[in-house]
Amino acid sequence: MALVRLLPLALALALGPAATPAGPARSPYQLVLQHSRLRGRQHGPNVCAVQKLIGTNKKYFTNCKQWYQRKICGKSTVISYECCPGYEKVPGEKGCPAALPLSNLYETLGVVGSTTTQLYTDRTEKLRPEMEGPGSFTIFAPSNEAWASLPAEVLDSLVSNVNIELLNALRYHMVNRRVLTDELKHGMALTSMYQNSGIQIHHYPNGIVTVNCARLLKADHHATNGVVHLIDKVISTVTNNIQQIIEIEDTFETLRAAVAASGLNTLLEGEGQFTLLAPTNEAFEKIPAETLNRILGDPEALKDLLNNHILKSAMCAEAIVAGLSLETLEGTTLEVGCSGDMLTIDGKPIISSKDVLATNGVIHYIDELLIPDSAKTLFELAAESDVSTVIDLFRQAGLSTHLSGNERLTLLAPLNSVFKDGTPRIDARTKNLLLNHMIKDQLASKYLYHGQTLDTLGGKKLRVFVYRNSLCIENSCIAAHDKRGRYGTLFTMDRMLTPPMGTVMDVLKGDSRFSMLVAAIQTAGLTEMLNRQGELANILKYHIGDEILVSGGIGALVRLKSLQGDKLEVSSPPGLLNEGMNLQTLHLKSSNRHQRFPGFARGLSSLRPSEGALQAFIFLGCSPRALFLESSSHSLWGILSPGLCGAERTPGALPLCEEAQAFKPRPLSRSPWGSRCRVNRCSSSVPLSKEGSPSPMRLTGAHPEPGPPRHSSVFRDMLHLGASYVCGTFLASAHLLSEPLTVSGLLFPLPS
Repeated sequence: MALVRLLPLALALALGPAATPAGPARSPYQLVLQHSRLRGRQHGPNVCAVQKLIGTNKKYFTNCKQWYQRKICGKSTVISYECCPGYEKVPGEKGCPAALPLSNLYETLGVVGSTTTQLYTDRTEKLRPEMEGPGSFTIFAPSNEAWASLPAEVLDSLVSNVNIELLNALRYHMVNRRVLTDELKHGMALTSMYQNSGIQIHHYPNGIVTVNCARLLKADHHATNGVVHLIDKVISTVTNNIQQIIEIEDTFETLRAAVAASGLNTLLEGEGQFTLLAPTNEAFEKIPAETLNRILGDPEALKDLLNNHILKSAMCAEAIVAGLSLETLEGTTLEVGCSGDMLTIDGKPIISSKDVLATNGVIHYIDELLIPDSAKTLFELAAESDVSTVIDLFRQAGLSTHLSGNERLTLLAPLNSVFKDGTPRIDARTKNLLLNHMIKDQLASKYLYHGQTLDTLGGKKLRVFVYRNSLCIENSCIAAHDKRGRYGTLFTMDRMLTPPMGTVMDVLKGDSRFSMLVAAIQTAGLTEMLNRQGELANILKYHIGDEILVSGGIGALVRLKSLQGDKLEVSSPPGLLNEGMNLQTLHLKSSNRHQRFPGFARGLSSLRPSEGALQAFIFLGCSPRALFLESSSHSLWGILSPGLCGAERTPGALPLCEEAQAFKPRPLSRSPWGSRCRVNRCSSSVPLSKEGSPSPMRLTGAHPEPGPPRHSSVFRDMLHLGASYVCGTFLASAHLLSEPLTVSGLLFPLPS
């Protein structure tokens, strides 16, 4: 029994702390190595899957993303299976079951594939005895290929003085203690055995570890007196900081002057780990002289420009095997990637020289200037956006000076697609309209609020409307992220702005399509006072919201309170919102109603009574339109009552009544508003009471709708408004169960 109790303790001691849940977190390198081991386990114990870049000798332990993409820097790879570090094959057995025998550092160099390092160690008098003797060391051993790739003049200088130059070079690769990969932290510096010079370590999230920007190939090969890490380059001492390198390189003459003028020299010569994407003289020469002189003469724009070339951390080229988003000191994000052996910035191969090491970071030479938005004029911002058409209009109208000067402005620039049918002619009216697309301040959309008013250069005040999924200025909504320049901000808009021109009544009176609606509003007294008592006033209030809702603010569903008090639900079904349509479908919900109200829209909208309840509706024509009624095979109860003046049968319309009886106008004594009118009805089917009230009529039969049917069977009638105004009403009560009643025109619920 005592033996059983001791088994868990013995097992925990045998596994060690790395196997316990409370063990230390694995480093990125160890995680990638673990993934490679998992991918190779089918080939036996301690086998790692390795990706080899086709056409080269470069090999990488694979992470999950690279495993499925099978690419490194956009180039194809092949998978091979090798013994994981620290293990070897045994003849006749599967995988790599045997751990490598421990020996001293010198002999371990040969095991890991650094025989050239062994050879040069033999040439010195002192180093081999140290590697074979007592102690604890770490050596970053260059591979045989790394030694072979050294320039001939460099190699000659080393071997010509082996006890000084070569010995010092080898000692610089050594650290006087054992350092494993889990201790190699990003941005740390190790003290070498050559004059205590620093060795820069970077351990990246993708599992790549660099030593003075040389990639670690095979790590953690244990020896009796230390550990060996195989690297892909011969490293050398680093003595100059970034600022000192800029000062001694002739190709940085313009950059040197710019750094001095901006005051960034203090940063570049101080402590830290940065990446400088250093533009050469040729890079500065590529931009227009006017732009360059403007930036060089503006300290703030110049500082923004240079900060856009400085990354917040050191990034060696060997660490980039796919695209990375890296933040600059300016706060912008650059997409740094690779294509084969070339590094790219935002997809462009503009890095001409890479991995120039400094004590406080690394420098990559670039041959193109990276100008941030914050150093650009409005004209330059617009040139890189999909708003070139309106910019050309500003130029034709003689307003381009506003876009290139130092005036604090916000430009509301419509997308090019807005002008697909042509551009307006440049005249005084168009020029004034363009002036109203420039706001007298440099704004940011995140600080705009609902109800805010903005002053334009054209003298208008524009209103801001904030909706759940849209941010609009008058009738135009912002379609892309802001671009904030040196003095101006660019808002990309989804349409040309229409500044407010008078009241709602002024707009309605100016459009002949709404002449009947204008007359109705005037009759109801809503011109001056929207809360006047009376039936028509209550009806019209259903069509007036208590806030401004532009079409760009209509998403899947927007709730809007009407002046009548009920909530309207405004929606824009996909594919139904056509150009020129301001409103699609209003859904009205109250305690005793659930109805849809088609708005000022082309096409059909649905009217759906709830739960088969008997609903009453009034049709009020506001423009010559057809009225459509649809149902399926369910029964439809229809009532035709004080009617529509001058209504007539539309040729080709399917009959509503059974037996296809002809519509015959019959006089009525009086409409609800006191005018004599006529009503269209099915003859001998709708007897009127003495009071002029209609009796119910049951409609039966089925008439298929022309074209692809929306329902299995359809009742349909079409009435056409032929009169210039409406002096009566068309009343219909429908018991539709759950079937929709589809109408075109304006529908109003009867006052309760």
